[in-house]
Amino acid sequence: MPMDIRVGDIVILKKKHPCGCDRFSVLRVGMDFKLRCQACGRELMMPRVKAEKSIRRVERPDA
Repeated sequence: MPMDIRVGDIVILKKKHPCGCDRFSVLRVGMDFKLRCQACGRELMMPRVKAEKSIRRVERPDA
């Protein structure tokens, strides 16, 4: 069952980005996730299966 992740959510991943940050904002959701690093602004595409395995926590901006 896929996780409930929406555009605008902040996800905390298990593995850090090379800049040292583990917080990413979700820009696109589908078969691939498009994520933007909260520290350096770099964008990356990640397959849904790999992204869902590497997510530690999801933070909603409205909650």
